[in-house]
Amino acid sequence: GGWLLLQNCHLGLEFLSELMDTIATTESMSEGFRTWITTEAHQEFPINLLQSSIKFTNEPPQGVKAGLKRTYSAVTQDHLEVSNMPQWKPLLYAVAFLHTTVQERRKFGPLGWNIPYEFNQADFTASVQFVQNHLDDMDIKRGVNWSCVRYMLGEVQYGGRVTDDLDKALLNTYARVWFGDHMFSEKFCFYKDYVIPKGKTVEDYLQYIEQLPVIDTPEVFGLHPNADITYQTNLANETLSTIVSIQPKDGSTGGGETREAVVQRLADEMLEKLPPDYNPHEVKAQLQKMGAIQPINIFLRQEIDRMQHVISRVRTTLTDLKLAIDGTIIMSEELQDALDNMYDARIPKLWFRISWESATLGFWFTELLERNQQFSSWLQDGRPNQFWMTGFFNPQGFLTAMRQETTRMNLAKGWALDSVVLHNEVTKMMKEDVVGPPPADIGGVYIYGLFLEGAGWDRRNSKLVESAPKV
Repeated sequence: GGWLLLQNCHLGLEFLSELMDTIATTESMSEGFRTWITTEAHQEFPINLLQSSIKFTNEPPQGVKAGLKRTYSAVTQDHLEVSNMPQWKPLLYAVAFLHTTVQERRKFGPLGWNIPYEFNQADFTASVQFVQNHLDDMDIKRGVNWSCVRYMLGEVQYGGRVTDDLDKALLNTYARVWFGDHMFSEKFCFYKDYVIPKGKTVEDYLQYIEQLPVIDTPEVFGLHPNADITYQTNLANETLSTIVSIQPKDGSTGGGETREAVVQRLADEMLEKLPPDYNPHEVKAQLQKMGAIQPINIFLRQEIDRMQHVISRVRTTLTDLKLAIDGTIIMSEELQDALDNMYDARIPKLWFRISWESATLGFWFTELLERNQQFSSWLQDGRPNQFWMTGFFNPQGFLTAMRQETTRMNLAKGWALDSVVLHNEVTKMMKEDVVGPPPADIGGVYIYGLFLEGAGWDRRNSKLVESAPKV
């Protein structure tokens, strides 16, 4: 009649099948027996065990109000009164607000953090313990050592998880702006209507938290209001994608055409439009003509190799899928995934792993043709006057090759690769206006295809502008 607790079961999925068999074949079992399993979400988790279980998900709270409420629900009155220093309660609330903020920024993706970090309750607990120890050891005459507090929060407690330089700068900015003697003044606020409450009991703080807005504007976290558009768009896309993925996989469409027939027709169309394979001997001969050891041509060879890999994979998948639909070969798990995704106009996992992101399968395939066109034209007609840089697999490699080439051209002037830096200039020319490479005295290359997120470009005045009105 006891309880069995199994933790982190995503690390031992094979045992779970054995566990399911044991439970299913046991002849007699106490009514009070329960098996409690903790696990991360995993695609290979035994589905029969999942379906027969009662699921309980522990998700982080959404919003400042929910985050602070959860934090202060775990704070006892003894903890609130553990220090008699007047700075203790405001600092505790400020650390709780910082903890909620760093967690909430994750939902905005790369706009919130360049790298998503797993900030958790341990970070908050360690930060609060540090603040408590610092106040206990503080010289009352000198006051709080804010440099120390900011360093510990921005560089150690929360910053210890951060690996990106810009993310570290963001954390340190929060610590600098929110933590200081100014936080005890009447005018201080994290954002309009988000202040540090003056309370004596945990209930006082919970009452203040209760009147905070349920939905926060991104400006609370230091983001532009348009960041919420990106978040809501991603959330809607994820929800719709989930709905599509759990739709029944059998049956026919409204016109009576089966899923297999739809996908087979699509596969025929794609195979007809798919570019031919690159001939290795022709590629080598053309590169020799252009100068095979030039950095920019070495880069081209690498891009063509990757494009050939994509073309081969697409051709093989489509050919095998047609045979599987006809019953000539067995429908494997990968082919089934390709069939399901192609029917839903999504990119099969086999292709996505070796290629690029795109909204739909149609856009992805169109981009395949356009990327291939750039490479084949470059190979046959020579170096183009302008480059579609977002059509490369490795844009950074293109920039590096260009730097190497420019350095070699200026060796007589004493140029060294380590000292060459990139300089960008946005021209007022349209793509059609470019009829030749940049002037020899300027050097470099013309590129196009870049895009801005969160801003627009004023061509007349050559400056950044708001991309859209605030919503």
